[in-house]
Amino acid sequence: MKYAVVTFPGSNCDWDTYYAVKDVMKEEVDMLWHGDNELGKYDCIILPGGFSYGDYLRAGAIAKFSPLMKEIINYANAGGLIIGICNGFQILLETNLLPGAMLQNKNVHFICKQVYVKLNNSNTPFTNAINKNDVLNIPIAHMDGNYYCDIKTYKELEENGQILFKYSDSNGNISDNANPNGSLANIAGICNAKKNVFGLMPHPERAVEKILGSEDGKKIFLSIRNHILQSKN
Repeated sequence: MKYAVVTFPGSNCDWDTYYAVKDVMKEEVDMLWHGDNELGKYDCIILPGGFSYGDYLRAGAIAKFSPLMKEIINYANAGGLIIGICNGFQILLETNLLPGAMLQNKNVHFICKQVYVKLNNSNTPFTNAINKNDVLNIPIAHMDGNYYCDIKTYKELEENGQILFKYSDSNGNISDNANPNGSLANIAGICNAKKNVFGLMPHPERAVEKILGSEDGKKIFLSIRNHILQSKN
């Protein structure tokens, strides 16, 4: 199997993600430049965290016009697996590959800390190695992580099982106190209706080894590998 990590001007988690895939998961991975015009054959594409184009206009707003994004949108529409982490999630929202929008954190401050997220749906390519209602300890680092959508969209997300993670406390209790950024209904990560595009604000690539404080993020990468292997059989 083969992965790709896309670098934009301002990306700063691309090499962390590359390390997680290549050195921890022991999988083949390429680094792609946002200005490329062609997309090779990949089993999964990762849009990493950072501040693409300095987050000018809005986070991810300019990155969606990068030449490679046209190919990535086609790849997603054809059923290819994509995971967007933090800024990558913001880019997926701006390209309408995922519904909703990202607002500034409720406290209008940049937040960088460990948080807990509770799994809401284990039946996806990105969560199949995690038991439903499991709680993961994964860090966040963002200024614009306050997820929002209208009521109609929210109901669709719930009904279709598209809300994959919600912020919680260590025991899995979902409350305002466990919500670090004001995100609607404590949403930390969602997928599209086809379940092949996934965006989340927490950084699983920063939680793949015990020395980092948690290896819970590795479960997301294991889920992706499980799905790819099953699809090839």
